Amino acid sequence: MQEYITVSQLNSYIKQIFDNEELLHNIPLLGEVYGVSFSRNVIYFSLKDENASIPCVCFYPAFSQTIQEGAKIVCYGSPNFYHKAGKLNFNVNSAQPLGQGKLYEEFLKLKETLEKEGLFDQEHKKPIPKNIQRVGVITSKEGAVIQDIKNVAWRRNPFLDIVLFNTKVQGNGAEKEIAKAIDLMGNYDKIDAIIVARGGGSLEDLAAYNTEIVARATYNCPKPIISAVGHETDFTIIDFVSDLRAPTPSAAAELITMDVEKQKSIFSSLRQKFGNLLVNYVDERKNFLYNMIVKSSNHIEKEFLKSKAVYLEKVKAVKTLSHTFLNTKLYEMGLKETTLSKINPSQILQKGYAKIEQNGKSVATKQQLDYKHNFSIFFQDGKVDAKTVEGE
Repeated sequence: MQEYITVSQLNSYIKQIFDNEELLHNIPLLGEVYGVSFSRNVIYFSLKDENASIPCVCFYPAFSQTIQEGAKIVCYGSPNFYHKAGKLNFNVNSAQPLGQGKLYEEFLKLKETLEKEGLFDQEHKKPIPKNIQRVGVITSKEGAVIQDIKNVAWRRNPFLDIVLFNTKVQGNGAEKEIAKAIDLMGNYDKIDAIIVARGGGSLEDLAAYNTEIVARATYNCPKPIISAVGHETDFTIIDFVSDLRAPTPSAAAELITMDVEKQKSIFSSLRQKFGNLLVNYVDERKNFLYNMIVKSSNHIEKEFLKSKAVYLEKVKAVKTLSHTFLNTKLYEMGLKETTLSKINPSQILQKGYAKIEQNGKSVATKQQLDYKHNFSIFFQDGKVDAKTVEGE
């Protein structure tokens, strides 16, 4: 039967090696700090150089001012192998600063260069639209960041449209993907603003957002950009170039959304105030109109009585004039009737005279008579057709 040892036995043996090796006790370890975090006064971080890194633990919170992100320090302590989990840590007893690390120095150098060029100038900042309908988010689809943004944004405004551009957020080529995403979204007409986001991390983890290519893409972007990279204490180059910095991705989601419930409450309050103002205004107008109507009625009644008296006088005068005019016209008509009756042909015929017509015309003399045609003789009681005798 093959012999074996257990995992516990192997890990215990490795721990004994570390514990018994005097050369590994209280040694000075030089490296660059990254990935700093705190939990119950315990400082967790890593030390790295150009080729390797090691996780470290410091149980002395007084050294928190020395153990800063990107700082180059010398830690005094011993490696410790935690046999239950099979993990190696370097337990730090004290730490001394040795200057800034390479990444941090590069960060400061690029920041100074871009600042001199004016990429951080306030007058270049674009205002963030107040009513954003659609926002573009540049981050990894795999991380918790996009979920945090969606949860916060849609809780505040369920109608917000979120367009995700999936990119790497660290590692080789991440900065090129992020810059390309900014260029593409900056020219996409259907979004109102852009959020560039990722979670917290070490200076090395955030390196893509401290690059010149991302900074210039942000500066040249025609759409407003909100940077939400890392934790509240993390600052990157894109934070200085962007139009607005959010301390966290969740905070960015709050900054670009209007709380629908809050807006409803404000609208309801404004509607109530407007309703009260409208009721008061209507009541004031009603009272004003009532008073005007009363005053107008009194005035109209007085003017009506005056006008009525004038009207009656004028009616009386018109009646008198009409009566006089009518009598005059009747008299004139009587005179004309008498005249007409005297010259009325029928009246003349009654006296024994006759009227001769030929071809529809009156014949007054012998010379007017055409002997070739018949003619008519009109008497009082009728008409007689006649003709001439030739030669007579």
